[in-house]
Amino acid sequence: MKPMTASSAARWRTVRDYAYLTAGTVILALAMVIFLIPGDLAAGGVSGLALVVHHYTGWPVGALVTAFNLPLFALGWRYLGGPRFALRTLVSVLLFSAVVDGWTYGVGLRLLTDDMLLNALYGGVVGGVGAGLIYRGRGTSGGTDILARILARRMHIPMAQSYLLSDALVLAAAGFTFGWEKALYALVTLYITGLTADAVSQGANVVRTALIVTARPEAVTQRILRDLDRGVTVLQGRGGYTGQPRAVLYCVVSRGEVGPLKAIVREADPRAFMVIGHAYEALGEGFKDWEEA
Repeated sequence: MKPMTASSAARWRTVRDYAYLTAGTVILALAMVIFLIPGDLAAGGVSGLALVVHHYTGWPVGALVTAFNLPLFALGWRYLGGPRFALRTLVSVLLFSAVVDGWTYGVGLRLLTDDMLLNALYGGVVGGVGAGLIYRGRGTSGGTDILARILARRMHIPMAQSYLLSDALVLAAAGFTFGWEKALYALVTLYITGLTADAVSQGANVVRTALIVTARPEAVTQRILRDLDRGVTVLQGRGGYTGQPRAVLYCVVSRGEVGPLKAIVREADPRAFMVIGHAYEALGEGFKDWEEA
């Protein structure tokens, strides 16, 4: 089987990205029409603002989402990458609006359960899965995503602060509109959506990194290479107190290999110093292929 050329790999990545983007947008819209709109859960962002305005005007939520995104879309075109940004964002926003309004006026809205906690939890999980798939497709659902990225790039305002401010304003409006109890449930939805989106976009392949300061680098390295079949990078360090040169080994292992790695280092050099950290993703030989990244 011939390896993929650079152009064919790029085309495949684009197809895959749009598949993620489409699936994620549809799932995000379904979370909106099945759990959030019937439950009056305005969980932040442009969609939450659209739900508040819909309550007073009766205008379609999907159409409101598109209308609110137009000025942000124009800003994003200028500051976030022009045509490539525009196409992916436009696909996501228009598809989201079409699914929301199509379901609302075609199928109709009805609560699956009267339990607001269940609506908040499942709305957050399903919406988070959708948002995570959109992020994996290197896209954005528009709205406050665009605003936060612009503020971070142009004004150096951390994205977390931008999200916090915009979502707080929407939740406050939801409290005055639907009552503070529902606003608190919406806050639960917002939190769960963020956690789930992070898990889906980053994937479950969390790996561990290890830094090993040892006086026996050859012994430790050979044991790791032989017993774990993992690569090791040897760095040159210097003791801050002794001033003596020390070898620092760096390696990446799976979660299940942490225990064996500890045993190897303990047996090869009981006086070694080791720090184990978390990493979201590892790309390259022995881990995820670059074409899958």
